[in-house]
Amino acid sequence: MRSITLYLHVHQPWRVRRYSIFDVGAGGPDYWSEPDKYAKCNNEFILRKVAEKSFRPMNKLLLRLMDRHPEFKFSLSIPGTLLDQLALWAPDVIKDFQALSATGRMEIVSETYYHSLAFFYDREEFEAQVKLHRDKIKEVFGVKPMVFRNTELAYNDEIGIWASDFGFKGVLAEGWDGVLDWRSPGYVYSVPGCEGTGLLLKNYRLSDDIAFRFPDRGWKEWPLTAEKYLKWMEDAFIDCPLVNLFMDYETFGENIWADTGIFSFFEKFVELWLGGYENRFVTVSEALEENKPVAPLSMPDTVSWADTERDLTAWLGNKMQQEAMRTAYELKDSVLQTADQQLIEDWRRLQTSDHPYYMCTKWFSDGDVHAYFSPYDSPYDAFLYYMNALRDLRYRAEHR
Repeated sequence: MRSITLYLHVHQPWRVRRYSIFDVGAGGPDYWSEPDKYAKCNNEFILRKVAEKSFRPMNKLLLRLMDRHPEFKFSLSIPGTLLDQLALWAPDVIKDFQALSATGRMEIVSETYYHSLAFFYDREEFEAQVKLHRDKIKEVFGVKPMVFRNTELAYNDEIGIWASDFGFKGVLAEGWDGVLDWRSPGYVYSVPGCEGTGLLLKNYRLSDDIAFRFPDRGWKEWPLTAEKYLKWMEDAFIDCPLVNLFMDYETFGENIWADTGIFSFFEKFVELWLGGYENRFVTVSEALEENKPVAPLSMPDTVSWADTERDLTAWLGNKMQQEAMRTAYELKDSVLQTADQQLIEDWRRLQTSDHPYYMCTKWFSDGDVHAYFSPYDSPYDAFLYYMNALRDLRYRAEHR
């Protein structure tokens, strides 16, 4: 059997509005309500746009594939921050996700509620967010996630040990050459010292062929057809039982627009793949259950999905990012002691990894990618608005 593990991550952050120093302590609008309807940091406008361009058509396509192909399966991670926004501005999208989950062929993956990097700053807060997410998924979908992915696929041995102790059967991670060396990402590995906890590694080449290179007319393989991609997929199975395709949900319709043919490409590829002998899709749990780990795989240094370095420098590589995150987590005790639920909610939204990502100043190999996703005119604007929000948060905590 040749199994594709398709995992999609759907996410939208709460972006900080253009928050002036004069707003600090003024008791005015919250950090998330941008008055300019069409501003790039207007959360409602962006959520409605992405829902229309990506979430609704992709959900519709996935439901159609589920109906046509009983053997089609995939896995999804969706943080609480997005579920909260969808409940406000696009509740029909939640119903679509619930319909997909109800088929029993969409597995939901665990993560932090606030899409944060809390593991690297405060383990207690990190676990609290994982539990909050687990409870939210149970409330909305009626299921308990059994496989974990950390924010930005950030993984190291400590995370694997934590996931094992927490009761997860496996963890998702990047299949980076610097770690794998001669080994293939098409096998299940185990967390060192935790042989019962498996590692599923992203095949980044085949994943990124869709998620990043598909619309690139300068790419030597453009245009990518379903038939060509099928041939690459078949070649990848020559010496391994799995191909793990991990990518953003917003790849379809938002990051890559519909007029590129991305939806029809994906639909045709699924149909071609499932038309082949012993070809199938599996969920992340099925991949772990059906394939015993071939060996332990150690990652002492943190590996992420991002940039040519595959580390955390996209989020924590410069002084602005480091200062912003240090300041945010230093507020923990003063915020939690207030027992003010809105204050705590605001603090946790400010932990979302997108905030430091917008402050990235890596303009060499990956700068265009960072600039594309940022709702601000510069990384310095992102830093100023964010730090102003933190100043106001501290003021609110001190004046309760």
